[in-house]
Amino acid sequence: MKVLVIGGDGYCGWATALYLSNRGYEVGILDSLVRRHWDNELGVDTLTPIAPIQQRLQRWQDLTGKSIDLFIGDITNYEFLHKALHQFQPDAIVHFGEQRSAPFSMIDREHAVLTQVNNVVGTLNLLYIMREDFPDCHLVKLGTMGEYGTPNIDIEEGYITIEHNGRKDTLPYPKQPGSMYHLSKVHDSHNIHFACRIWGLRATDLNQGIVYGVLTEETGMDELLINRLDYDGVFGTALNRFCIQATVGHPLTVYGKGGQTRGFLDIRDTVRCIELAIANPAEPGEFRVFNQFTELFSIGDLALMVKKAGNTMGLNVDINHIDNPRVEKEEHYFNAKNTKLLDLGLEPHYLSNSLLDSLLNFAVKYQQRVDNNQILPKVSWHRK
Repeated sequence: MKVLVIGGDGYCGWATALYLSNRGYEVGILDSLVRRHWDNELGVDTLTPIAPIQQRLQRWQDLTGKSIDLFIGDITNYEFLHKALHQFQPDAIVHFGEQRSAPFSMIDREHAVLTQVNNVVGTLNLLYIMREDFPDCHLVKLGTMGEYGTPNIDIEEGYITIEHNGRKDTLPYPKQPGSMYHLSKVHDSHNIHFACRIWGLRATDLNQGIVYGVLTEETGMDELLINRLDYDGVFGTALNRFCIQATVGHPLTVYGKGGQTRGFLDIRDTVRCIELAIANPAEPGEFRVFNQFTELFSIGDLALMVKKAGNTMGLNVDINHIDNPRVEKEEHYFNAKNTKLLDLGLEPHYLSNSLLDSLLNFAVKYQQRVDNNQILPKVSWHRK
């Protein structure tokens, strides 16, 4: 099966491309490499040194004998995307090609517009090409649990059955996104749902939780294949950030009360979820939604786990509750369903002491690359 991974130079995309290639899929990567440009713009570096994409792919071929096609360009450029898809002829498309940071999208008007244009227009271009020339291709699209917000009822997987004035229907679950980034993902979901209903396309929307970890079987084969690991206040996600803060002696930065509860999953489970979705495609006309996470944690609980693991390693770890730069509930009900991927065969890697040790040791190895000036959040949701 031929699988095109859009955004295959990024954190989730790179791990996924290598994982699928290693399992015998014919893989192509399509990426504009803009994520590297944003690092330059923000003046930050991933904790791990990332080689140029061409060098990474050459090393993968040298090690495994497997080649991965590369298409460098922007999915908001319809002509480029059209040409690349016709050249590769995918059976499935895994779409990671989006600006993924909530803080980045909230820097200012320009970054909000960039996020919405990149994410919404890029996905629309893809849907139109699929409609015209690849109607049987299965789109596996990375969504986010952040689309739902924090409602005071259980979060179902994409749809909710409601009764109103004596009538009953199953409808898309209400969305309450908390940033311009999350809002762009809601627009994507509506556009893809429309394309499935009206044009008969097939798509799986993976509403992913917060991903942690760095090593998969493939990215651990060689230093040139290593995955990126972000710790800064814009692109760093909670657990990865905390582990890196712990190793450099910086207090863990818990926003507000720390009661914010979210879904989390190991990067090894991300790549497996993608494979399960590809191997069990949606039906023509079906817009399928899976909630892609394995465990629920509050941010405060995560910080305590990292502190305990760090102390066991001899690190002195403090926790600081800092003013929350975001506008969000800091204590709330949160109960989300996540059974569909488990039903398809996902065997989760749960957050363990050994995983925390591994992540902390990884951070220790590269701690000289940490810029302490980039740790604290600099982007505020609040009106000036």
